Amino acid sequence: MEPKIRPAELKDVPFIAWVELQAARSHLARGFWDIWLQRPEHECLGFLEHLAQAPTRSWFHYSAFMVAEIDSRPVSAMCGYDDKESPGELSFAASLEANRMSGWSDAEFQAISDRITPVLTCISEPAPGAWIIENVATLPEFRRRGLADMLLKAMLDIGRSKGYHTGQISVMIGNTPAQRAYEKAGFKVVDEKRHPDFEKVVGEPGMRRMLRDI
Repeated sequence: MEPKIRPAELKDVPFIAWVELQAARSHLARGFWDIWLQRPEHECLGFLEHLAQAPTRSWFHYSAFMVAEIDSRPVSAMCGYDDKESPGELSFAASLEANRMSGWSDAEFQAISDRITPVLTCISEPAPGAWIIENVATLPEFRRRGLADMLLKAMLDIGRSKGYHTGQISVMIGNTPAQRAYEKAGFKVVDEKRHPDFEKVVGEPGMRRMLRDI
């Protein structure tokens, strides 16, 4: 059956949570959410479901995503956003809401926030006026079917229709297959951030920022 590319809906929230968890793991066994939350996978997914539908709409909200659907089943997704419309302050507010929706204390949220610090050392800065692509993941049994390429084209088209001329995506150093896939799609590495604190907690030295004209 031919894949259908569509905006994510509320019913997709459990899948979006899985996408956010897997995308943060990149090519590693543990990713940013595992490090930050320090909880079993099912609790991480529960938190991310709350985050994806929190009252404060950050770039983790399901409304920022496009989904590839096969036989009425979401199998791949990615998000796109403008950092000026969804800055870090909104992500922080939405995360606090998700924390409370999960039944966790504010003190616990402070501990989570403290664990973020090493990861933030290598987060890519948004290029001026860039349409940013994030949170890309596909179910294992549906990989190598070009679904991410279809989603990327659709998401870049959305950015172009909104008046953006630059697309940005970040890739973890060491995730060579992902970097090559984005290079094939026209992205080029423009800079990278490395930090020993990032490498200590994540297991790779840092992140690379990639840009392309749209």
